Amino acid sequence: MTGISARPTALGIYDKPRPDTITSIEVIALALSGVWLLGAAFFFLIVREEGTSEDGAQSLRFLMTMLAIFMPVAMIWVAATAAKASRVMREESQRLQASIDAIRQAYIAQQQGHHMRTEPSVTRKLDEIAAAARKTETALATFQSRRDESARPKAQPAAVQGDDQPVLELGTQAIDMAPLLSNDDFVRALNFPETAEDEVGFASLRRALKDRSTSQLVQASQDVLTLMSQDGIYMDDLRPDRARPEVWRHFAQGSRGRAIAPLGGIRDRSSLALTNARMKQDPIFRDAAHHFLRRFDQTFAEFEKGASDSEISALSDTRTARAFMLLGRCAGTFD
Repeated sequence: MTGISARPTALGIYDKPRPDTITSIEVIALALSGVWLLGAAFFFLIVREEGTSEDGAQSLRFLMTMLAIFMPVAMIWVAATAAKASRVMREESQRLQASIDAIRQAYIAQQQGHHMRTEPSVTRKLDEIAAAARKTETALATFQSRRDESARPKAQPAAVQGDDQPVLELGTQAIDMAPLLSNDDFVRALNFPETAEDEVGFASLRRALKDRSTSQLVQASQDVLTLMSQDGIYMDDLRPDRARPEVWRHFAQGSRGRAIAPLGGIRDRSSLALTNARMKQDPIFRDAAHHFLRRFDQTFAEFEKGASDSEISALSDTRTARAFMLLGRCAGTFD
């Protein structure tokens, strides 16, 4: 145990500063005080001859002499104390700023670590669904003829089977075989699955990816959400102000500017500042954001025609809608 150093372990920015006993400020103040006192003593004791006067004048001269000697010394120490206090305040301000930066970096690292743990499983599921859809379309495409449409004879309908199964013509695309996407599936798909075990969410997402327009919006939304997560911006952390369904309908019908300003309900200054800065500095992010805004505009215009107010309200609370609110504010859609 004798080999262990007796010095305490430093705590970095959280360590309590130990005040110095004598700093350069005190040394300068002592030097100036000494110089002034020596000069005053030299003047009053050697240079100036004592004159004869009355007792009242003598007392007044003594008082003025004391003031002339000690007042500058007092002012020197007042200035020294103020300078020392100012230095201590600057050091404390730097420590406080360092602490705030450390807390923010730790929070961002924690959020990114949590996102990295959950993102791969969701991304893998999406890739598997997209790959399955491509395989289906490829398999169906192998039955298509290479001849031009004008030279292709019309396929004759096959004889009706006993089980009344419908017969498809050759060359039918997978997009034509897919049933119409329900509004509930559309809303759930734009919110993305909550967890890797969200079977209902993945089922809705799988059906949405079979719809061409919706799949394009889902892909664009996934791109911008992934890019924003790199800056620690997650839609689950945002709490936007709710807009009435009438405002959303005005947006779907072509209104822009102040008429739809309530849609820009994102008030998080940090997220707005980070997104604004990245849109100005990162051309890839800017292109992805504008592409997403265009896809959302076109797809929502179609969705609004057959959606109820409750379905529009549910859509406005999805992750995709929150991304639209945030990026729309940064792009000036609601100005």
